[in-house]
Amino acid sequence: MNEFLKQWGEAAYTTTGFFWMALWAFILGYIISSMIQIFVTEKRMQKTMGENEGKSVLLGTFFGFISSSCSFSALAGTKSIFKKGASFVSSIAFLLASTNLVIELGIIISIFLGWQFVVGEYVGGILLIGISWILIRLINPKKLIEKARKNLENEDDDEMDGSKDWKKQIKNEDSWARVAKKYKMEWQMVWKDVTVGFTIAGITAAFVPDSFFQTLFINSGQGNTDFTFLEILEHIVVGPVAAFLTFIGSMGNIPLAALLFGKGVSFAGVMAFIFSDLVVFPVLRINAKYYGWKMSLFILFLLFTALIGTALALHYGFDLLNMLPGSSQVKIQDSEFFKIDYTFFLNVAFLIISAYLVYLGFFKKKDVEHSMSEMAPKSPLLESVLKYAAFICYIWLAGGLIVNFLIN
Repeated sequence: MNEFLKQWGEAAYTTTGFFWMALWAFILGYIISSMIQIFVTEKRMQKTMGENEGKSVLLGTFFGFISSSCSFSALAGTKSIFKKGASFVSSIAFLLASTNLVIELGIIISIFLGWQFVVGEYVGGILLIGISWILIRLINPKKLIEKARKNLENEDDDEMDGSKDWKKQIKNEDSWARVAKKYKMEWQMVWKDVTVGFTIAGITAAFVPDSFFQTLFINSGQGNTDFTFLEILEHIVVGPVAAFLTFIGSMGNIPLAALLFGKGVSFAGVMAFIFSDLVVFPVLRINAKYYGWKMSLFILFLLFTALIGTALALHYGFDLLNMLPGSSQVKIQDSEFFKIDYTFFLNVAFLIISAYLVYLGFFKKKDVEHSMSEMAPKSPLLESVLKYAAFICYIWLAGGLIVNFLIN
């Protein structure tokens, strides 16, 4: 019993420590994302998307880069630009960029995993888009694309005013009130995923033995970097399976990715785990609702194939350049999470900024303009499960922190 209480306290402390490490990065990332979504509207994006395929892919990638990192928001934005005339390949480029190339994700990865994974995330995001583009050109699914567009014909359009000059908007307090409300919406989209993801990471760090990971990921183990091709391939396939079982978005999965790498999972396997937020069942179901099941399964095949190719290319490319990171660089449990250092001062500063945005969001009465953060239709059942799971996590964390305080 004493051992369980000790592990419970350790798990809760690790979870809250993880979140404390990442708090300023979350706030900064969502402020940047909210500003871009208000000042750069979807209508402006669509006006600049040309007919040239190469140009449209580049623009789709850029617009994805400056959008929200939430997978559900990315799905809705992708549907919208595809419906309004963007090519299928540029829509996929937007989808992949908005979940893999966004600023806030890179900041969180740098905190938990280090610069090699940040480089891997951004280079990998571009590789995912490139491989998907090649596969679409080779397969050329014209009938599927035409049918997918027909499935969207009966939907109502949400028209937005894209005529306003962003330079004037940025000086307008009402625009900053919209930014504040968008910032609130960003947190509303991810709080459940982040809560559950960070709690799972803490529980796994405290309770799950290394032998479990060595069984799940063949030949994994701290300090081991000598993997055969088949072992790396197994890690790449199992990574998305692990992500599927957690049902957590990429932002909530980063501390768990750090845990996996610290336990000796290969660089390729961890990158596949991070990239896999678009090959899970909720995304498959939403794409089916938008485009039909055939197109949804085709997108799943497309993204999973691109994921495998990208993870392999990253692993062997980094190995060739002697850039493969070692698992020892990741510290899963740190007894000094809450020391007075740069993290403390950054958190205080960004909490003050966050409080001001909350004030703006609550006390400014102007309507929020619709932007590309329209949400995809989530499953009410899944959302209820996640909500209650998050509340259970808070009870678990509160109890664990009390236990940790009493033991220590």
